[in-house]
Amino acid sequence: MPTDVLMPQMGESIFEGTITKWLKKPGDTVQRDEPLFEISTDKVDAEIPSPAAGVLTEIKAAEGSTVQVNSIVGVIGEAGAVAASAPAPQSAPAKAEPAAAKSEEAKSAASAADGKAAASGERCDVVMPQMGESIFEGTITKWLKNVGDTVQRDEPLFEISTDKVDAEIPSPAAGTLTEIKIPAGQTAQINTVVAVIGGAAGAAPSTPAPAAAAPAPATPAPAAEAEPVSAEAEHVRSSPLVRKIARENNVNLGAVAGTGAGGRVTKEDILAYIEKGGTAAAPPKAVAPAAAAAPKPAAPAPAPAAAPLPGELVPLSRMRSIIAQRMVESKHTSPHVHTVFKIDFTRIVKIREKEKGKYEQRNGVKLTYMPFISRAIIAMLRKMPIVNASMEGEAIRYHQNINLGIAVALEWGLIVPVIRQAEEKNFLGIARAIADLAERARGKKLKPDEVGSGTFTITNPGIFGEQFGTPIINQPESAILGVGGLFKEPAVVTSEDGTDSIAIRHFLHLTLGFDHRVIDGADAGKFMAEVKKYLEGWNEEIG
Repeated sequence: MPTDVLMPQMGESIFEGTITKWLKKPGDTVQRDEPLFEISTDKVDAEIPSPAAGVLTEIKAAEGSTVQVNSIVGVIGEAGAVAASAPAPQSAPAKAEPAAAKSEEAKSAASAADGKAAASGERCDVVMPQMGESIFEGTITKWLKNVGDTVQRDEPLFEISTDKVDAEIPSPAAGTLTEIKIPAGQTAQINTVVAVIGGAAGAAPSTPAPAAAAPAPATPAPAAEAEPVSAEAEHVRSSPLVRKIARENNVNLGAVAGTGAGGRVTKEDILAYIEKGGTAAAPPKAVAPAAAAAPKPAAPAPAPAAAPLPGELVPLSRMRSIIAQRMVESKHTSPHVHTVFKIDFTRIVKIREKEKGKYEQRNGVKLTYMPFISRAIIAMLRKMPIVNASMEGEAIRYHQNINLGIAVALEWGLIVPVIRQAEEKNFLGIARAIADLAERARGKKLKPDEVGSGTFTITNPGIFGEQFGTPIINQPESAILGVGGLFKEPAVVTSEDGTDSIAIRHFLHLTLGFDHRVIDGADAGKFMAEVKKYLEGWNEEIG
């Protein structure tokens, strides 16, 4: 049976990758986990291993192509399978359009092309995606469309539940849903075809999608207005993909404010800069025809679940069942110890009260207390990597990166999306990541690989008013931080001359739960003492 090769997700908020090189050609034999192709994203350049052993029968995305995560880029067949010819490499465009505009036009063109193909009878398989590392199956909990319904590209098609996440899965193409192969309630392996859009069964064609209008040629920028990428800008901290976007759009990277660690310019930073008109050849936005101006119909809100009746026996949902299983496993696996520290948060409360209005206006994200706590934790995890480590057999794995999990309470359970490589983000980058992940977790919009593979978790039950809690470790991590409620209390304050007085201060309790197999009580105490010192003496720029 052929195995589809998918574009993987290589980090938090990365939704596409560019294939820079195929290491095998159609007809070559490959082994499972043997390097198959190389990709470049905003975060990393990497070799991607083969998901199966066999023969590379087809390359669907040529070198130079940029494709969405979970797109099929190649096919591995069984030994002896006949190989198709490889697609021709993409030729470099003579003049790149602004990246933001190019992205929107590409989406529009792809959607129109897919819709036309599906309506004309071409088959598009819908596959079960991989929702994180070590996740090999998912349960379809609900189909949002019925056979015969018209769907748009990226429109929510079905809901799934896995070991890590509940999520809505978007349609890979526009057209008519002609077949549902896996009904709601059934579990399927990743890459299994669960439905078909178009195909022979979809002969009830809807109105063909109008052909996408050809984009008008870009007006060349006057030489006086151009901002070429200077030699100095090439040394701005950024990835190869960011520098490529800068070159294509004549953007001086030195003019782009970076939200990564040490001012590193991320892909999101440069695209936001371009979207705001920060390009050398920023043409005026054309007024689209009335059809483009029409608002996109909002998806109907899901009907609220009926409240259980007193005395009723209600089966566990899949997510509730998984949470229960994981909590018991964690208690059986790790000898839990908890230490509680009382933190004087007055300085940070004052900073937030003074800055929160301007901060949101300036950065487009609310200023909450969680980024302050997260930054303190990240700083201390870098100083004490044992707290960021985990047991692996009879050894301790010291993780290279800090993948910070932020627990999000949902109406139907709890989920822990992960900020990957959190040590590379500054305060603003962490604030944006927390807000983004929480919003998409509640809307079932988390992407594959945004859940799981954390190295340390923060949970915030204090929002409900509790003083502190004793959270259970999120396996296979070795520690978890519980954030208690923020309260005003009278406290003894000692002035510089040694005089004591009573003052009203803001306090909260932080609880560190840790695996005593990995972390000694002394190390846990030192870690929390440093976190307390960092927060009470806050002097970091918040952006």
